[in-house]
Amino acid sequence: MTSHSPLLLWAMIGSIGLGTWLIRLSFLVFLGRVERVPPALGRVLRFIPAAVLAALVLPALTHATGEFDLGTDRFAAGAIAAVVAWQTRNVLATIAVGMGALWALQALGWLR
Repeated sequence: MTSHSPLLLWAMIGSIGLGTWLIRLSFLVFLGRVERVPPALGRVLRFIPAAVLAALVLPALTHATGEFDLGTDRFAAGAIAAVVAWQTRNVLATIAVGMGALWALQALGWLR
């Protein structure tokens, strides 16, 4: 399994948890101290949700089998959902069409 001692593993887990907690706490502590976010930082912060969502979704679409593969039903359904999102800018429509496309492609068995 691992060559590290159980005490070291628990210390690592604890320090990572403490670090995460301190990062989250810093936003609460400094929230009232920052009077205004600079405009350049505000423009950058608007892209964070989209970047996080892409980082979560894209590997599931391109590495569904464990290897990089664009010929899967997941990737095709994701591409269809991306077009719907681009055209409609509607989250519910994107989810509905993406899931419908995935289920239809899986039922038809055209792709892997």
